[in-house]
Amino acid sequence: MDGINFDDLHKARDQQRQQVDQKRRKARLLVALLPVLMRMIRLLGLEKTLFQRYFTPIKQRTDAQAAQSFADYQPGPGDLLVCCYFKSGTHWAMQVAHQIINHGEAEFDSIYDVIPWNEAPPSGTGLSLQDPRPMQLSKTGQRVIKTHACAELVPYTTAAKYLCVIRDPKDVFVSSYHFMRAVMLGPLMPSVPTWLDLYLSDQAFWRPWADFTASYWGWRDRPNVCFLTYEQMQEDPQAMVIKIAEFLGVELDAAQLQKVLQLSSYEYMRRNDHKFHFSVGSPLTPPHGKMIRQGKKGQSSELISADQQSRIDAYCQQRLIGLGSDFPYADYFG
Repeated sequence: MDGINFDDLHKARDQQRQQVDQKRRKARLLVALLPVLMRMIRLLGLEKTLFQRYFTPIKQRTDAQAAQSFADYQPGPGDLLVCCYFKSGTHWAMQVAHQIINHGEAEFDSIYDVIPWNEAPPSGTGLSLQDPRPMQLSKTGQRVIKTHACAELVPYTTAAKYLCVIRDPKDVFVSSYHFMRAVMLGPLMPSVPTWLDLYLSDQAFWRPWADFTASYWGWRDRPNVCFLTYEQMQEDPQAMVIKIAEFLGVELDAAQLQKVLQLSSYEYMRRNDHKFHFSVGSPLTPPHGKMIRQGKKGQSSELISADQQSRIDAYCQQRLIGLGSDFPYADYFG
């Protein structure tokens, strides 16, 4: 639509990128020395204690932002909330939904030009929930909102719609490890065993997987909720697009359907990885860390042993039971 642009967001992101690049240059020597320091810390058996001390404030800020992200907002008609656990196909689900509501014709420099994510740190680089531009550009009068928050932190209204996606927590763990190392922690990324201890605890980034899954599993039978797994989406992408389009009340002709499939394919999203970044990285990481990595299912053995996989399964099942959830874990991911 003529007259609508996102220059304010682009300017804020450019400024943020320049600030991080400046810090990255200043930290170059430190980053070069950190791998040696981390090896010494591991040899002394101090890694877990020191990492938790470093990571706890990050976790606390994330939790506080998630708790306040919908404090002054009630979803209304036209709002589709994509509710995905961290590293569970969030950008894929966002891209599918956004392209469906725009008949496969949505264009953007960054998906965060058109999709708000209020849980992100407030820096002026993303849309607010009150920003009218995505709805003004929408071909169907609908827009997408992203959230990683558990259901109790997300306002439920019958006027809005909710697309909830979960993924095998073993694959989530592997994806989260590679992502955090590439985009946030760099050489401060702890060893796999230490990250696994954190993942299987109340200190998990974005809260434990079981808490998120149990919260949305309780919504699954509501008529304005579509509950999917990442694995179901991968098994038959065309059926998945058709199901989400029907859920949204959007009719796609054959050409529009193929366009949505092409623009939400792994090949397209990987090739245009820069369009799906929110973070510009940290001073500890190289610029242009990848958001879209492999997009596969059942590949957790690339990083963790069979015993570690079993440990994730056991922890998640036990926590689900403790939460009183009847989510059939063994049927999906056992």
